[in-house]
Amino acid sequence: MTAWLLSGLGLVILLLAGDALVRGAVNLSLRLGVPALIVSLTIVAFGTSAPELLIAISAIDEGAPGLALGNVVGSNTANILLVLGVPALLATLHTSECDSRKSYVFMLLASVLFIGLAFCGVFNLFSGAILLAALGLVLWNAFRDAKAHRKACAADDELDGLEEADPDMPYWKISIYLILGLIGLPMGAHLLVDNATIIARMYGISETVIGLTLVAIGTSLPELATTVMAALRRQADVALGNVIGSNMFNLLAIVGIATWFGNIPVDPEFLRFDLWVMLGASLLLIPFVFFKQDISRIWGLVLTFLYALYLTALLM
Repeated sequence: MTAWLLSGLGLVILLLAGDALVRGAVNLSLRLGVPALIVSLTIVAFGTSAPELLIAISAIDEGAPGLALGNVVGSNTANILLVLGVPALLATLHTSECDSRKSYVFMLLASVLFIGLAFCGVFNLFSGAILLAALGLVLWNAFRDAKAHRKACAADDELDGLEEADPDMPYWKISIYLILGLIGLPMGAHLLVDNATIIARMYGISETVIGLTLVAIGTSLPELATTVMAALRRQADVALGNVIGSNMFNLLAIVGIATWFGNIPVDPEFLRFDLWVMLGASLLLIPFVFFKQDISRIWGLVLTFLYALYLTALLM
């Protein structure tokens, strides 16, 4: 009974922290004159990926490096199919209104690089350095774009119409929102994952299945909470940017940093199935990124259904 109550508490913390992070990120972009997409690709994406990083390091320290890799790959698949699918069931994500083509291409390149390194059989310090170097290039490009945007649009008002966006919000209040979000998201995720794992073991589910499914879903809950709140506030740029940024951060930073703590062997099953599912899910975003399609409720149903099929395949 305690595990169920703590799981519920973790979910509540996630929702509140997701709302705080969206508020802080959007208003920070207003104050700095930076597009919300850029902010969501950095602060929001990195903050909501914190649970994956903490779990990856812990898994290696505890002698279970496969869990670290399964968590990253599973979370990336969940980020696209579940994190974009469920919010779209609640409210259409107007992704046609935002330009995320460059960041999406970077995400695809990061996925291809990651898969290529995975075929070496192990992620070590060398492959980790390659991943972190790629992350550095992505961040450098993001900040260069932000700097160019500020120079070209000193009086940018592209976000003025967003619901509950306050261009005059003081920095101290923005900081509180961001801090609450960045602290609350990993806290809520760990509370939920730890107790959901206890519940799963009570019902005799193996730890391998827990790692590939329950832990991956649990560590994607911060992205889900943030994206649900962004969808309800009609901030599709934050929603899409959060998913794209989180996936890049998962592949490049989490595994790259985790290799400092030990090698991560690649299970052959990842090479046969899971990595390709992750890449296929990423390719599903092409209509929304390049052809200005909104993620409607029908698309939300399709994405959610595909994720249910993936879980079924894992559990069979």
